[in-house]
Amino acid sequence: MDEAQRAKAYHRAGRVLAVVGFALDLALIIFLLFAGWTIGLRNFAYGLTSHSALALLIYLILFGLIFQLPGIPVSYLKDYRLEHRYGLSNLTLWNWIKDELKGLAVGGTLGLLGAELIYWTMRTWPATWWIISGTAFIAFFVLLANLAPVLLFPIFFKFKPVEDESLTERLLELSRRAGTRVRGVFEWKLSEKSKKANAALVGLGNTRRIILSDTLLEKFSADEVEAVLAHEFGHHVRHHVFRLIIVQALSTYIGFYLANACLLKWGPSLGFRGVADFANLPLLILVSMVLSLLLLPCVNSHSRWLERQADDYALKMIPSKSAFITSMEKLADINLAERQPSAWIEFLFHSHPSIDKRIAYARSTAE
Repeated sequence: MDEAQRAKAYHRAGRVLAVVGFALDLALIIFLLFAGWTIGLRNFAYGLTSHSALALLIYLILFGLIFQLPGIPVSYLKDYRLEHRYGLSNLTLWNWIKDELKGLAVGGTLGLLGAELIYWTMRTWPATWWIISGTAFIAFFVLLANLAPVLLFPIFFKFKPVEDESLTERLLELSRRAGTRVRGVFEWKLSEKSKKANAALVGLGNTRRIILSDTLLEKFSADEVEAVLAHEFGHHVRHHVFRLIIVQALSTYIGFYLANACLLKWGPSLGFRGVADFANLPLLILVSMVLSLLLLPCVNSHSRWLERQADDYALKMIPSKSAFITSMEKLADINLAERQPSAWIEFLFHSHPSIDKRIAYARSTAE
C-alpha cells in the first residue's frame, strides 16, 4: 500500500469511527429521553437531597457515567489503536489512559459548572434564561481562549522556550510585521505523544504565544517554520479570531433559542416539570447535536475560506514561496494527510482545503 492509499485508509477509518461514536451518543441521548431514564435519575437525585444544585450535581454524575462508559471502546479504537496502526502515536496504553482521565476531569469539571449555570439561570429567569446563558457561554469561550495556554495546555503537554535564538527573533519579527505581540516562542513537546508535527499561535491578549512542536523543529528548516507561522499570523491580520467569535456567538444563541423553544413545546408531554427541570438535559443535548450536524458543512466551508485567506497572506509575507510548498509537503507526509479527498468528503468533513489544492495555489502565485 503506497502513502496515498495509507492516508485514505487512515482517514476513512477515522471518519467511520467518528460517525459510529456520534451515532452511539445520539442513540444514548434518545434512549435516556424517551425511555424515561432521565426522569428516573432526577427522582433518584431528589430522593437524596432537596437542594436543587446538589440534586443536579448527583444527576450529572450519574448521567455522565451512563453517557460516557459505552463510548470507551470507540474512543480506544479511534484515538489509540488507529493512531498506532498507522505509526502516528508514541503513547503507551497507560499514558493514553492517563490523558483520557485528565480530559475527563477537565471536561467533566467544565461541564458541571456549565450545567449548574444553565439551570441556575433557568430557575432565576425562566423566560429569558437562554439569552443570559448564551451570553455567559460566549464570555466563557473568550476567557477560555485567553487562559488555555497557561492553565489547560500544560496539563497535557510540556513547553519550554525555543533554544534557537535566531529562529525566535525571526518569528518575533514576523509577529511585529503582522501587528501583534506575542509572549514568546515555545517548544511544544508533542513527540512524547505523537509523531505528527504542528505549530500554532495560541491565546488572546496577554497570553498570546507561538508554539512549535519539537517534531516540527526537528524536521523543518527555518524558512519552512516561518512559512507555517506566517499562515497562523494571517488569521490574526485578517481578523479571523473576531469572525470566529461572531460565528460562535450566533450559533450559541441559535442553539439556546431552539433549546428553549423545544422545551416549551415538548417538555410537558415528556414529563418535565417546567423549563428548570434538569431531567430535560437530554433534550438540550439532542438539540445541540442535531444543530451541530446540520451546521457542520457550513462551518467547514467558512473555515476553508478563512484558511485560504491565511495562505494568501503567508505567500505574500515570506521571501520564498518554495518554503511554503515544501512545508506543506512535509506536513502531508508526517501527518499522513489525505492529499486528494473526494469533493463531498472535503465539503462535509474538512476544515482546511486539501494539501494538493494549497500547494497548487502556492505554485500558481509563484508563477
